[in-house]
Amino acid sequence: MGTDAQRIRELAEGLTTALARPVGASDEIAGALAESVAALRRLADVVERHSDAAAASGRPAPVEVVAPVLGVDGCTAGWVGALLEPGAPRPRILVAPTIAELVAMVRESTGIRVVGIDIPIGLPDSTIRQADVLARKALPGKASSIFSTLTRAAYAAATRLDADAVNRGLVGQGVGAQVFALRDKIVEVDSWLRTRPTVTVLEVHPEVSFATMTGAPILASKKTDDGRDQRLAALAAAGIARPSVLQGQGYAADDVLDACAVAWSAARHAAGLARSLPDPPEVFSDGIPAAIWA
Repeated sequence: MGTDAQRIRELAEGLTTALARPVGASDEIAGALAESVAALRRLADVVERHSDAAAASGRPAPVEVVAPVLGVDGCTAGWVGALLEPGAPRPRILVAPTIAELVAMVRESTGIRVVGIDIPIGLPDSTIRQADVLARKALPGKASSIFSTLTRAAYAAATRLDADAVNRGLVGQGVGAQVFALRDKIVEVDSWLRTRPTVTVLEVHPEVSFATMTGAPILASKKTDDGRDQRLAALAAAGIARPSVLQGQGYAADDVLDACAVAWSAARHAAGLARSLPDPPEVFSDGIPAAIWA
């Protein structure tokens, strides 16, 4: 039995003991405890099945969505989300101009537990993030897909040249145009996180997720037919059905597939199966855990 499953069962047993010795507990409290115990036991079964399958095949078993989760990727229109719900393996695709609007849109009808986002979360002060270093090591042949996260001070700079000077002074690394192009979205998510949204928010990198699904990085570019087909096959084998919509106004097929991969990792986190790079996450002065989850 996996360690995580054992811990969940121990928690369930602790609640069972509480049920057996209620002290002035109302029927409502006793009923809620019973439901919690049953839910924990189901979760332990899911974790154990996944652990056994992973040990046998070297790949994770198809994900079992135990709670609604949202995977998010940036796109021309703003943000595209892939919503996974229990009993519905086909992700629902949604688009909004801001991350706050996207999450609010989903929460109008669904009580999502986890939001995964393909964006750096937790900005370093004067060091290189271990999340980026470890993610590159996890992607042989695909390491270039992991950009170095800039320092918080560099993201506060108004221009790329200013950011370059700041980042070089702090960590000795320059700032290319492609990296600086992500600045607005990184700052947007960082600002949103500071509003303390009442949902678990994770950083997920789709290529790390796909590599975890398949046991190795997918080397074909996500913008080619071959790369798209390989990613669709990886998602299907991982328990995520082909989305009914692959592209639309302001978002492309690779954006949708990335969002689906992020949702897969979010679902694994909700089920207690995801692992972080690093483990435990780093924490900088912003107090936000910095790690890539898969």
